[in-house]
Amino acid sequence: METTSAPNGCGYSISSIYYNLCDLTKVWGVVVEAVAAAGVVTSFVLFVILMASLPFVTDKKRKGMVALQAAILVFTLGLFGLTFAFIVGRYSTSCSARRFLFGVLFSGCLSCLVMHGLWLALLQRRGRGPRSWMLCLGALGLWLVEVIINTEWLILTVVRSPPGIVTVPDMSCSIANQDFVMSLIYVMVLLLAVVLMAVPSLTHKHKQWHRDGAFILVTGLLTLAIWVAWIVMYVYGNRVVGNPSWDDPTLAVAVVSNAWVFLFLYTIPEICFLTQEDPDQEEPHDGEHIYPARSLVYDTILKEPEPPHQNVYMENKAFSMDEPPTAPTKPVSPYGAYNGQVRSAVYQPTEIALIAKGLTKMDQDAMIPRATAPSLNLESGSSLPLSSESLPS
Repeated sequence: METTSAPNGCGYSISSIYYNLCDLTKVWGVVVEAVAAAGVVTSFVLFVILMASLPFVTDKKRKGMVALQAAILVFTLGLFGLTFAFIVGRYSTSCSARRFLFGVLFSGCLSCLVMHGLWLALLQRRGRGPRSWMLCLGALGLWLVEVIINTEWLILTVVRSPPGIVTVPDMSCSIANQDFVMSLIYVMVLLLAVVLMAVPSLTHKHKQWHRDGAFILVTGLLTLAIWVAWIVMYVYGNRVVGNPSWDDPTLAVAVVSNAWVFLFLYTIPEICFLTQEDPDQEEPHDGEHIYPARSLVYDTILKEPEPPHQNVYMENKAFSMDEPPTAPTKPVSPYGAYNGQVRSAVYQPTEIALIAKGLTKMDQDAMIPRATAPSLNLESGSSLPLSSESLPS
């Protein structure tokens, strides 16, 4: 470590492999570092928002996609972290991390996008998609293929030295650019599958699933464009220009830009769509309306009591008509006469019983005045004419 040749912006105690993180003469390292750090914070915040909004998701179909979206956020967070491995200088650990994690992290994001596109295609064709655990298993299987490939490469190139060579310093850093690109063929196949899987969902009958497919397709196409650009620049462009030192900046910019594409074009729109209703729910027919359920007790309290029916009958003493009761001027609580007894324990006569009772009482009232009329006339001092037939013999 040369302490006298520290670049502008870096301290003398900093190792030379970290100069790109603080060197103000090489602006690309500082800019990419700042963008990657912002991506790490954004990914973490989006992950917290995704988990916090899970209890408020009413659409069961979208709720099943939360696991895939959370996995994409984790892999995207890893891509932002991997950017720092391309900013720092090359040594055995950074080169191994570049070679192993580049394909693993990208394959994780693309596997989740492939399964989401497959779910949309099956939803359009059969009316329902696979269950959430099946999608997770499918994405896990696609991702493990790249993990096995990179693990095999790591064992063969780093752990086990090639035969005939005693010591090969930094074997992981002595990989040709063409070999690095060829090792990512499986990731390119997944990228092509993302684009193809998203195309059928563009003709979905529901608008919101159509939008999901459109966002997946745009994410896949823009990712494909980024990959074509960095592969051409990494394999041919830097050699033609005559500046091989731009290999690391090329990969760093490609990783951080692609990670932001995953956030802006897929993760953020999907989080915004979580609170939407399911379009396949049964809607009411024409003329039918669904009203919210209201409490029966609340309706009973607000309902004004109806005026009682007028009962017209003759009393046996005053021969007068009952006057109708005056209507209440303000609502009366229906619980005013409640005596604490259970409703089922109180006798409630039926309408037929009330009618029969009323007729019987009217007959009795009609007979009583005829029987008591003579006594009332005698008390008043008047006499009634009696026929001879009525006198006792």
